[in-house]
Amino acid sequence: MTARTFRILVRGEFDGLGPEQRAELLARAAEHVVLRAAFTREGHLSYDIAARPAFAFRFLDSGEAEEDILEATERAESAAKRWLTERGYGFKKLRSQAEDLSQAPLGKRQRRAARGGR
Repeated sequence: MTARTFRILVRGEFDGLGPEQRAELLARAAEHVVLRAAFTREGHLSYDIAARPAFAFRFLDSGEAEEDILEATERAESAAKRWLTERGYGFKKLRSQAEDLSQAPLGKRQRRAARGGR
């Protein structure tokens, strides 16, 4: 079997943040802007707490079978919950979306390269 790469997006909303927590998130906002968002093994958090309470974690995981995406999604959700809980950040409306990159359609350049073109 070949290794499959999974991208998992875990979204939610901060809930019940106190003034100190909001201030902490605002102070670290530059580290968590969506323009710097990347899918990583440890997970990357992005948010714009000044605009709205939504956040997104981006995780990269892998497996050997198509079914492994379910376990990868569970690991991502658990990691996101753990990160938020350890910092005392309340959250709600947690939902996940996962993609198996081996099943993703090829882009124009990838199709051309597969045909042997430049």
